[in-house]
Amino acid sequence: MDRKSKLREIALAACIVLGALQGANAQALENSSASSPVVSQPGTTSALPETSPAGQAETTALTPDENRQSATGNVAELQQMIRGSELSELRTTYNGTYGASLMFYGKEMTYYVSLFEQKNFWRVIKTQDAARAELIYKDFVRQTVQLSDVEIRRTQLEAQKAFTQRMVALSQERASRLQADLDIARQQQSIVASQQEQKRAEATELAQQKAAAQDQLRVAQRQVRDLQRQLDSGLPLH
Repeated sequence: MDRKSKLREIALAACIVLGALQGANAQALENSSASSPVVSQPGTTSALPETSPAGQAETTALTPDENRQSATGNVAELQQMIRGSELSELRTTYNGTYGASLMFYGKEMTYYVSLFEQKNFWRVIKTQDAARAELIYKDFVRQTVQLSDVEIRRTQLEAQKAFTQRMVALSQERASRLQADLDIARQQQSIVASQQEQKRAEATELAQQKAAAQDQLRVAQRQVRDLQRQLDSGLPLH
């Protein structure tokens, strides 16, 4: 075998070894991606920020297939299945008017994870991977917490406003009653003061009349004594 033939054999062997190494690396990456569905890999998962009804952004990491599901008939399919009796509700969480639900269709070992508002389905993801279904459900629950924050705050503020208005009305009513009581007390005090003044004047006049009557009495008594002495004058003594 000449030198050129040996070089060709060495180059061919190197290509075979390099191809085997590349195939092994590709298989390792594929296995890593399949065993770790939560980690987003290029070409396998994508962050799906969407605008919610409340104007907030979602951060659920869905696979391309799950992304396609969200745009197809999963909502209608789930609504149809709910009308039957073969769908089992495993978990449901409510936060305000928002909710997340995990349902299971045993005949096909299929999970339906839904996000809804006021019992109207908004997102529905269908999967046969139980762990994936639990992960999506937990993320939907987290979204309901975020989405309901403003709604819950608004409900609390409305209640506080109504309570404050009711307390204002009660305070105003109480103040009106106290003002009425105060007006009555002042009016009655004025009447009593007037009556007292009148009674003092009457007492003064009565006192004057009494003094005049006593003077008249003394005068009359003197006249009686004088007349009695005159009548008794010239009569024999005892």
